[in-house]
Amino acid sequence: MPTQPSSAPPRPDRPLTVLHLVQPVDGGVARVVVDLVRAQTAAGLRTVVGCPRGGTLADAARDAGAQVLPWRAGRAPGPALPAEVLGARRLVRRARPDLLHAHSAKAGLAGRLAVRGTLPTVFQPHAWSFDAVGGATAALALRWERFGSRWADRVLCVSEAERRAGATEGITADWSVVRNGVDLEHFRPGVADPDQDKARARAGLPLPAGFRGDGPLTVCVGRLCRQKGQDVLLRAWPELVATVPGARLALVGDGPDTERLRRTAPPGVLFAGAARDIRPWLRAADLVVLPSRWEGMALAPLEAMACGRPVLVSDVSGARESLPPGQGRLCLVPPEDPTALAKALGRLLSEPRLLTELGEQARQHARTDFDVRRTTEAVTGLYHELLGRPRPSNQERISR
Repeated sequence: MPTQPSSAPPRPDRPLTVLHLVQPVDGGVARVVVDLVRAQTAAGLRTVVGCPRGGTLADAARDAGAQVLPWRAGRAPGPALPAEVLGARRLVRRARPDLLHAHSAKAGLAGRLAVRGTLPTVFQPHAWSFDAVGGATAALALRWERFGSRWADRVLCVSEAERRAGATEGITADWSVVRNGVDLEHFRPGVADPDQDKARARAGLPLPAGFRGDGPLTVCVGRLCRQKGQDVLLRAWPELVATVPGARLALVGDGPDTERLRRTAPPGVLFAGAARDIRPWLRAADLVVLPSRWEGMALAPLEAMACGRPVLVSDVSGARESLPPGQGRLCLVPPEDPTALAKALGRLLSEPRLLTELGEQARQHARTDFDVRRTTEAVTGLYHELLGRPRPSNQERISR
Protein backbone atom coordinates (compact mmCIF):
# COMPACT_ATOMS: atom_id res chain seq x y z
CA MET A 1 0.00 0.00 0.00
CA PRO A 2 1.19 3.59 -0.52
CA THR A 3 3.38 5.19 2.06
CA GLN A 4 2.25 8.34 3.80
CA PRO A 5 3.15 11.25 1.49
CA SER A 6 5.83 13.51 2.88
CA SER A 7 4.75 16.53 0.85
CA ALA A 8 2.86 19.28 2.62
CA PRO A 9 -0.89 19.46 2.01
CA PRO A 10 -1.97 21.94 -0.67
CA ARG A 11 -2.58 25.45 0.58
CA PRO A 12 -6.23 26.49 0.31
CA ASP A 13 -5.20 29.90 -1.10
CA ARG A 14 -3.85 28.48 -4.36
CA PRO A 15 -5.36 26.19 -7.00
CA LEU A 16 -4.87 22.47 -6.65
CA THR A 17 -2.19 21.44 -9.13
CA VAL A 18 -2.29 18.04 -10.83
CA LEU A 19 0.43 16.62 -13.06
CA HIS A 20 -0.92 14.22 -15.68
CA LEU A 21 1.99 12.01 -16.76
CA VAL A 22 1.12 10.33 -20.06
CA GLN A 23 2.99 8.25 -22.62
CA PRO A 24 0.42 7.58 -25.40
CA VAL A 25 0.06 10.81 -27.37
CA ASP A 26 -2.79 9.57 -29.59
CA GLY A 27 -5.87 7.41 -29.20
CA GLY A 28 -8.19 6.84 -26.30
CA VAL A 29 -5.78 7.59 -23.45
CA ALA A 30 -4.92 10.96 -24.97
CA ARG A 31 -8.62 11.80 -25.40
CA VAL A 32 -9.35 10.87 -21.78
CA VAL A 33 -6.55 13.14 -20.57
CA VAL A 34 -7.74 16.08 -22.68
CA ASP A 35 -11.29 15.67 -21.34
CA LEU A 36 -9.94 15.69 -17.77
CA VAL A 37 -7.77 18.74 -18.42
CA ARG A 38 -10.65 20.69 -19.95
CA ALA A 39 -12.99 19.95 -17.05
CA GLN A 40 -10.39 20.42 -14.33
CA THR A 41 -9.20 23.73 -15.74
CA ALA A 42 -12.80 24.93 -15.87
CA ALA A 43 -13.19 23.85 -12.22
CA GLY A 44 -10.26 26.02 -11.15
CA LEU A 45 -7.46 23.44 -10.99
CA ARG A 46 -4.01 24.06 -12.41
CA THR A 47 -3.30 21.23 -14.85
CA VAL A 48 0.11 20.22 -16.16
CA VAL A 49 0.61 17.48 -18.76
CA GLY A 50 3.95 15.73 -19.15
CA CYS A 51 4.08 13.75 -22.39
CA PRO A 52 6.33 12.91 -25.36
CA ARG A 53 6.43 15.21 -28.36
CA GLY A 54 4.38 14.36 -31.43
CA GLY A 55 0.86 13.06 -31.79
CA THR A 56 -2.21 15.08 -30.90
CA LEU A 57 -2.01 15.18 -27.11
CA ALA A 58 0.30 18.13 -26.51
CA ASP A 59 -1.59 20.62 -28.69
CA ALA A 60 -5.02 19.39 -27.57
CA ALA A 61 -4.07 19.55 -23.89
CA ARG A 62 -2.63 23.03 -24.31
CA ASP A 63 -5.81 24.18 -26.07
CA ALA A 64 -7.82 22.68 -23.17
CA GLY A 65 -5.92 24.81 -20.66
CA ALA A 66 -2.94 22.74 -19.52
CA GLN A 67 0.69 23.67 -19.24
CA VAL A 68 2.47 21.06 -21.37
CA LEU A 69 5.98 19.85 -20.53
CA PRO A 70 7.94 17.44 -22.75
CA TRP A 71 8.75 14.00 -21.37
CA ARG A 72 10.90 11.61 -23.40
CA ALA A 73 9.39 8.15 -23.08
CA GLY A 74 8.69 5.16 -25.32
CA ARG A 75 5.79 2.74 -25.12
CA ALA A 76 7.74 -0.35 -24.16
CA PRO A 77 10.00 -0.84 -21.13
CA GLY A 78 13.68 -1.18 -21.91
CA PRO A 79 17.14 0.28 -21.33
CA ALA A 80 15.77 3.85 -21.54
CA LEU A 81 13.73 3.38 -18.35
CA PRO A 82 16.26 5.01 -15.95
CA ALA A 83 16.33 8.14 -18.12
CA GLU A 84 12.53 8.12 -18.30
CA VAL A 85 12.27 7.91 -14.51
CA LEU A 86 14.78 10.74 -14.14
CA GLY A 87 12.79 12.80 -16.66
CA ALA A 88 9.58 12.18 -14.71
CA ARG A 89 11.31 13.28 -11.51
CA ARG A 90 12.40 16.52 -13.20
CA LEU A 91 8.84 17.17 -14.34
CA VAL A 92 7.61 16.76 -10.77
CA ARG A 93 10.19 19.22 -9.49
CA ARG A 94 9.31 21.70 -12.24
CA ALA A 95 5.52 21.43 -11.98
CA ARG A 96 5.40 21.21 -8.16
CA PRO A 97 2.07 19.36 -8.25
CA ASP A 98 -0.12 18.52 -5.30
CA LEU A 99 -0.94 15.20 -6.94
CA LEU A 100 0.47 12.96 -9.70
CA HIS A 101 -1.97 11.23 -12.03
CA ALA A 102 -0.06 8.62 -14.07
CA HIS A 103 -1.87 7.28 -17.14
CA SER A 104 -1.13 3.86 -18.69
CA ALA A 105 1.65 1.35 -18.12
CA LYS A 106 4.78 3.34 -18.95
CA ALA A 107 3.77 6.48 -17.06
CA GLY A 108 2.59 4.29 -14.20
CA LEU A 109 5.98 2.60 -14.08
CA ALA A 110 8.18 5.68 -14.46
CA GLY A 111 5.96 7.99 -12.40
CA ARG A 112 5.70 5.69 -9.40
CA LEU A 113 9.43 4.96 -9.47
CA ALA A 114 10.10 8.69 -9.66
CA VAL A 115 8.08 9.74 -6.60
CA ARG A 116 7.87 6.47 -4.60
CA GLY A 117 5.02 7.55 -2.38
CA THR A 118 6.39 11.01 -1.56
CA LEU A 119 3.56 12.62 -3.52
CA PRO A 120 -0.11 11.60 -3.58
CA THR A 121 -0.38 9.40 -6.65
CA VAL A 122 -3.24 8.08 -8.78
CA PHE A 123 -2.37 5.33 -11.25
CA GLN A 124 -4.82 4.70 -14.09
CA PRO A 125 -3.85 1.63 -16.15
CA HIS A 126 -6.24 2.11 -19.10
CA ALA A 127 -5.89 -1.72 -19.59
CA TRP A 128 -3.34 -3.84 -17.77
CA SER A 129 0.21 -4.09 -19.06
CA PHE A 130 0.35 -7.85 -18.49
CA ASP A 131 -2.56 -8.37 -20.90
CA ALA A 132 -0.57 -6.76 -23.71
CA VAL A 133 2.34 -9.20 -23.68
CA GLY A 134 2.99 -12.88 -23.09
CA GLY A 135 5.38 -15.32 -21.52
CA ALA A 136 8.16 -14.05 -19.29
CA THR A 137 7.40 -10.42 -20.17
CA ALA A 138 3.82 -10.78 -18.92
CA ALA A 139 5.04 -12.41 -15.70
CA LEU A 140 7.50 -9.55 -15.14
CA ALA A 141 4.80 -6.94 -15.84
CA LEU A 142 2.44 -8.57 -13.37
CA ARG A 143 5.19 -8.79 -10.75
CA TRP A 144 5.82 -5.07 -11.15
CA GLU A 145 2.12 -4.18 -10.87
CA ARG A 146 1.86 -6.18 -7.65
CA PHE A 147 4.91 -4.40 -6.26
CA GLY A 148 4.21 -0.93 -7.65
CA SER A 149 0.71 -0.71 -6.15
CA ARG A 150 2.33 0.25 -2.83
CA TRP A 151 3.25 3.59 -4.44
CA ALA A 152 -0.28 4.43 -5.62
CA ASP A 153 -2.67 6.05 -3.19
CA ARG A 154 -5.42 4.95 -5.56
CA VAL A 155 -5.54 2.65 -8.58
CA LEU A 156 -8.24 4.07 -10.83
CA CYS A 157 -9.93 1.66 -13.24
CA VAL A 158 -12.26 2.56 -16.10
CA SER A 159 -14.45 -0.50 -15.63
CA GLU A 160 -15.36 -2.93 -12.91
CA ALA A 161 -14.01 -5.73 -15.10
CA GLU A 162 -10.61 -4.01 -15.22
CA ARG A 163 -10.56 -3.70 -11.44
CA ARG A 164 -11.64 -7.30 -11.02
CA ALA A 165 -8.91 -8.49 -13.40
CA GLY A 166 -6.25 -6.68 -11.36
CA ALA A 167 -7.52 -8.00 -8.06
CA THR A 168 -7.78 -11.54 -9.43
CA GLU A 169 -4.13 -11.39 -10.47
CA GLY A 170 -3.08 -10.53 -6.92
CA ILE A 171 -2.70 -6.75 -7.14
CA THR A 172 -3.46 -5.33 -3.70
CA ALA A 173 -4.56 -1.72 -3.97
CA ASP A 174 -7.00 0.94 -2.87
CA TRP A 175 -9.32 0.80 -5.88
CA SER A 176 -11.70 3.25 -7.50
CA VAL A 177 -13.78 2.62 -10.61
CA VAL A 178 -14.82 5.57 -12.76
CA ARG A 179 -16.13 4.51 -16.14
CA ASN A 180 -15.09 6.34 -19.27
CA GLY A 181 -17.43 8.91 -20.72
CA VAL A 182 -17.80 10.93 -23.91
CA ASP A 183 -18.77 14.47 -24.78
CA LEU A 184 -22.44 14.05 -25.64
CA GLU A 185 -22.64 17.47 -27.26
CA HIS A 186 -19.81 16.52 -29.63
CA PHE A 187 -20.77 12.88 -30.27
CA ARG A 188 -24.39 12.81 -31.33
CA PRO A 189 -26.37 12.07 -34.50
CA GLY A 190 -26.05 14.72 -37.20
CA VAL A 191 -29.79 14.57 -37.89
CA ALA A 192 -32.56 12.66 -36.16
CA ASP A 193 -33.39 10.23 -38.96
CA PRO A 194 -30.69 7.48 -39.05
CA ASP A 195 -30.99 6.88 -42.83
CA GLN A 196 -30.65 10.58 -43.61
CA ASP A 197 -27.78 10.83 -41.14
CA LYS A 198 -25.91 8.00 -42.86
CA ALA A 199 -26.54 9.39 -46.34
CA ARG A 200 -25.37 12.87 -45.38
CA ALA A 201 -22.23 11.55 -43.67
CA ARG A 202 -21.31 9.33 -46.60
CA ALA A 203 -21.78 12.16 -49.06
CA GLY A 204 -19.20 14.19 -47.15
CA LEU A 205 -16.56 11.46 -46.92
CA PRO A 206 -13.86 10.69 -49.51
CA LEU A 207 -15.31 7.27 -50.28
CA PRO A 208 -14.13 5.46 -53.43
CA ALA A 209 -16.73 4.59 -56.04
CA GLY A 210 -17.06 1.01 -54.83
CA PHE A 211 -18.12 2.25 -51.40
CA ARG A 212 -21.04 4.35 -52.60
CA GLY A 213 -23.39 1.44 -53.30
CA ASP A 214 -26.26 0.11 -51.28
CA GLY A 215 -24.39 -2.54 -49.31
CA PRO A 216 -24.04 -2.14 -45.56
CA LEU A 217 -20.98 -0.26 -44.30
CA THR A 218 -19.06 -1.49 -41.26
CA VAL A 219 -16.56 0.90 -39.68
CA CYS A 220 -13.72 0.05 -37.31
CA VAL A 221 -12.11 3.03 -35.56
CA GLY A 222 -8.86 2.54 -33.69
CA ARG A 223 -5.10 2.47 -33.77
CA LEU A 224 -3.94 -0.18 -36.22
CA CYS A 225 -2.15 -2.45 -33.79
CA ARG A 226 -2.38 -5.88 -32.25
CA GLN A 227 -4.50 -4.68 -29.32
CA LYS A 228 -7.38 -3.52 -31.50
CA GLY A 229 -7.61 -6.80 -33.41
CA GLN A 230 -8.09 -5.51 -36.97
CA ASP A 231 -6.23 -8.62 -38.18
CA VAL A 232 -9.01 -10.76 -36.69
CA LEU A 233 -11.60 -8.64 -38.49
CA LEU A 234 -9.77 -9.00 -41.82
CA ARG A 235 -9.67 -12.79 -41.40
CA ALA A 236 -13.43 -12.77 -40.72
CA TRP A 237 -14.33 -10.51 -43.63
CA PRO A 238 -14.29 -12.99 -46.57
CA GLU A 239 -16.65 -15.30 -44.65
CA LEU A 240 -18.93 -12.34 -43.93
CA VAL A 241 -19.02 -11.21 -47.57
CA ALA A 242 -20.06 -14.71 -48.62
CA THR A 243 -23.11 -14.23 -46.37
CA VAL A 244 -23.77 -10.54 -47.03
CA PRO A 245 -22.67 -9.70 -50.61
CA GLY A 246 -21.87 -6.04 -51.07
CA ALA A 247 -20.81 -5.47 -47.47
CA ARG A 248 -18.01 -2.92 -47.14
CA LEU A 249 -15.45 -2.29 -44.40
CA ALA A 250 -13.57 0.89 -43.55
CA LEU A 251 -10.63 0.88 -41.13
CA VAL A 252 -10.21 4.37 -39.68
CA GLY A 253 -6.86 4.99 -38.00
CA ASP A 254 -3.18 4.35 -38.45
CA GLY A 255 -0.50 2.65 -36.42
CA PRO A 256 2.42 0.22 -36.47
CA ASP A 257 0.48 -2.60 -38.18
CA THR A 258 -0.79 -0.53 -41.13
CA GLU A 259 1.40 -2.01 -43.85
CA ARG A 260 1.10 -5.58 -42.61
CA LEU A 261 -2.69 -5.28 -42.53
CA ARG A 262 -2.74 -3.79 -46.03
CA ARG A 263 -0.80 -6.77 -47.36
CA THR A 264 -3.26 -9.25 -45.89
CA ALA A 265 -6.52 -7.36 -46.49
CA PRO A 266 -9.14 -8.98 -48.75
CA PRO A 267 -10.82 -6.94 -51.52
CA GLY A 268 -13.46 -4.43 -50.47
CA VAL A 269 -11.60 -3.04 -47.45
CA LEU A 270 -10.84 0.68 -47.27
CA PHE A 271 -7.87 1.93 -45.26
CA ALA A 272 -9.10 5.44 -44.51
CA GLY A 273 -6.13 6.55 -42.40
CA ALA A 274 -6.31 8.70 -39.30
CA ALA A 275 -9.15 11.21 -39.05
CA ARG A 276 -9.06 14.40 -36.99
CA ASP A 277 -12.83 14.12 -36.63
CA ILE A 278 -14.21 10.58 -36.51
CA ARG A 279 -17.86 11.60 -36.25
CA PRO A 280 -18.56 11.46 -40.01
CA TRP A 281 -17.24 7.89 -40.12
CA LEU A 282 -19.32 6.83 -37.14
CA ARG A 283 -22.44 8.44 -38.56
CA ALA A 284 -21.82 6.86 -41.98
CA ALA A 285 -21.71 3.36 -40.51
CA ASP A 286 -24.48 0.82 -40.37
CA LEU A 287 -22.43 -0.94 -37.67
CA VAL A 288 -19.26 -0.04 -35.75
CA VAL A 289 -17.03 -2.97 -34.78
CA LEU A 290 -14.04 -3.20 -32.43
CA PRO A 291 -12.56 -6.72 -32.14
CA SER A 292 -9.99 -5.87 -29.44
CA ARG A 293 -7.76 -8.40 -27.72
CA TRP A 294 -7.74 -6.37 -24.50
CA GLU A 295 -9.12 -3.08 -23.20
CA GLY A 296 -9.99 -1.24 -20.00
CA MET A 297 -13.11 0.30 -21.50
CA ALA A 298 -12.72 1.35 -25.12
CA LEU A 299 -13.87 4.84 -26.10
CA ALA A 300 -14.72 4.18 -29.76
CA PRO A 301 -17.82 2.07 -28.99
CA LEU A 302 -19.07 4.71 -26.54
CA GLU A 303 -18.58 7.42 -29.17
CA ALA A 304 -20.38 5.32 -31.78
CA MET A 305 -23.31 4.66 -29.47
CA ALA A 306 -23.57 8.36 -28.65
CA CYS A 307 -23.88 8.96 -32.41
CA GLY A 308 -26.75 6.47 -32.54
CA ARG A 309 -24.87 3.56 -34.08
CA PRO A 310 -24.95 -0.06 -32.90
CA VAL A 311 -21.65 -1.67 -31.98
CA LEU A 312 -20.19 -5.17 -32.12
CA VAL A 313 -17.29 -5.69 -29.71
CA SER A 314 -15.15 -8.51 -28.40
CA ASP A 315 -15.88 -9.66 -24.87
CA VAL A 316 -12.91 -8.05 -23.11
CA SER A 317 -12.76 -5.82 -20.02
CA GLY A 318 -15.34 -3.05 -20.11
CA ALA A 319 -17.24 -4.39 -23.12
CA ARG A 320 -20.24 -5.83 -21.26
CA GLU A 321 -20.43 -2.71 -19.10
CA SER A 322 -20.49 -0.57 -22.24
CA LEU A 323 -23.45 -2.18 -23.96
CA PRO A 324 -27.12 -1.45 -23.35
CA PRO A 325 -28.90 -4.09 -21.26
CA GLY A 326 -29.85 -7.11 -23.35
CA GLN A 327 -27.50 -6.44 -26.27
CA GLY A 328 -24.75 -8.76 -25.08
CA ARG A 329 -26.16 -11.83 -26.82
CA LEU A 330 -26.02 -10.05 -30.20
CA CYS A 331 -23.19 -7.58 -29.85
CA LEU A 332 -20.46 -9.49 -28.00
CA VAL A 333 -18.09 -12.04 -29.53
CA PRO A 334 -15.14 -13.95 -28.09
CA PRO A 335 -11.79 -12.23 -28.74
CA GLU A 336 -9.52 -13.68 -31.45
CA ASP A 337 -12.32 -15.75 -33.01
CA PRO A 338 -12.79 -14.71 -36.67
CA THR A 339 -15.50 -17.33 -37.29
CA ALA A 340 -17.64 -16.10 -34.40
CA LEU A 341 -17.02 -12.52 -35.53
CA ALA A 342 -18.11 -13.29 -39.10
CA LYS A 343 -21.29 -14.99 -37.91
CA ALA A 344 -22.20 -12.08 -35.61
CA LEU A 345 -21.53 -9.57 -38.39
CA GLY A 346 -23.72 -11.60 -40.74
CA ARG A 347 -26.62 -11.75 -38.29
CA LEU A 348 -26.56 -8.00 -37.71
CA LEU A 349 -25.81 -6.69 -41.22
CA SER A 350 -28.58 -8.81 -42.78
CA GLU A 351 -31.25 -7.12 -40.63
CA PRO A 352 -31.33 -3.35 -41.24
CA ARG A 353 -34.37 -2.83 -38.99
CA LEU A 354 -32.60 -4.56 -36.11
CA LEU A 355 -29.55 -2.33 -36.62
CA THR A 356 -31.74 0.76 -36.44
CA GLU A 357 -33.40 -0.48 -33.25
CA LEU A 358 -30.06 -1.35 -31.64
CA GLY A 359 -28.65 2.03 -32.64
CA GLU A 360 -31.46 3.92 -30.95
CA GLN A 361 -31.07 1.84 -27.80
CA ALA A 362 -27.33 2.57 -27.91
CA ARG A 363 -27.90 6.32 -28.25
CA GLN A 364 -30.22 6.44 -25.27
CA HIS A 365 -27.86 4.26 -23.22
CA ALA A 366 -24.87 6.50 -23.95
CA ARG A 367 -26.79 9.62 -22.98
CA THR A 368 -27.90 8.03 -19.72
CA ASP A 369 -24.71 6.28 -18.63
CA PHE A 370 -21.64 7.75 -20.36
CA ASP A 371 -21.69 11.52 -20.00
CA VAL A 372 -18.07 12.67 -19.72
CA ARG A 373 -19.08 15.34 -17.23
CA ARG A 374 -19.92 12.62 -14.74
CA THR A 375 -16.55 10.99 -15.37
CA THR A 376 -14.51 14.15 -14.90
CA GLU A 377 -16.46 15.20 -11.80
CA ALA A 378 -15.78 11.82 -10.21
CA VAL A 379 -12.05 11.93 -10.96
CA THR A 380 -11.67 15.47 -9.62
CA GLY A 381 -13.64 14.45 -6.55
CA LEU A 382 -11.18 11.62 -6.03
CA TYR A 383 -8.30 14.12 -5.98
CA HIS A 384 -9.98 16.17 -3.27
CA GLU A 385 -10.70 13.03 -1.28
CA LEU A 386 -7.05 11.93 -1.38
CA LEU A 387 -5.78 15.38 -0.46
CA GLY A 388 -8.34 15.94 2.29
CA ARG A 389 -9.28 19.21 0.63
CA PRO A 390 -12.92 20.27 0.29
CA ARG A 391 -14.14 20.86 -3.21
CA PRO A 392 -14.76 24.52 -4.09
CA SER A 393 -18.34 25.65 -4.33
CA ASN A 394 -19.67 26.94 -7.63
CA GLN A 395 -19.27 30.51 -6.38
CA GLU A 396 -15.65 29.90 -5.42
CA ARG A 397 -14.97 28.48 -8.89
CA ILE A 398 -16.50 31.53 -10.51
CA SER A 399 -14.47 33.90 -8.35
CA ARG A 400 -11.27 32.34 -9.56
